Amino acid sequence: MDRTQLLLIGLPIFLFCTDIVGLFTPAPPKPSHHDHHPPHYQSKSQQQLLQEPLPFPTQNQKNSISNIGGIGLGNTVNIDFCTSCSYRGNAVTIKNMLEAEFPGINVVLANHPPAFPKRLVSKVVPVVQVGVIGVIMAGEQIFPRLGIMTPPPWYYSLRANRFGSIASVWLFGNFLQSSLQSTGAFEVYCNGALVFSKLKEQRFPGEIELRELVGQRLGISRTVSGL
Repeated sequence: MDRTQLLLIGLPIFLFCTDIVGLFTPAPPKPSHHDHHPPHYQSKSQQQLLQEPLPFPTQNQKNSISNIGGIGLGNTVNIDFCTSCSYRGNAVTIKNMLEAEFPGINVVLANHPPAFPKRLVSKVVPVVQVGVIGVIMAGEQIFPRLGIMTPPPWYYSLRANRFGSIASVWLFGNFLQSSLQSTGAFEVYCNGALVFSKLKEQRFPGEIELRELVGQRLGISRTVSGL
């Protein structure tokens, strides 16, 4: 095989190997947040201010301070969306809205994975792509090793337009893999409870609608925690 054939065969194999390595590579450890601050020397005026007695807040001031706390503090909203459907922009918009409406709330964005059979088939598609491209490029050497002395007719049809066949196999395989990984999901959970499901409603949630749903759920959570 010439260099062009080696390149066309080696590139899909390299991409497939990178997918396999990325699939089984563990996530990197989280960086530590231990910050080392240099020693800070205080001036005499700062030392005098620190030595002065601090005024303690009154009971009314304590109540006002407690009301300043974020209404969403201690609550978590999970947004599971389809990353291959380009829903990240919608998820980020909803995340910013919820953080602005419910200060202190924790909004977590994550990919909604497809069903296990679809995930399995999507991993097989690159293998089939590489196999078909390898047969197109070197079928005359592969078929005799498999005990097939005369290649089938479809091989000669693909061989007649080699580069067009390779491009078609590559594009069709990528389209099939993307469709298998696509779920169309946009699921919103508040403290583990489902508050909106695009898979059930077949539409995206409105910002006002989702704000009311999350607000109602936060009210239920506060009532239960108050008990």
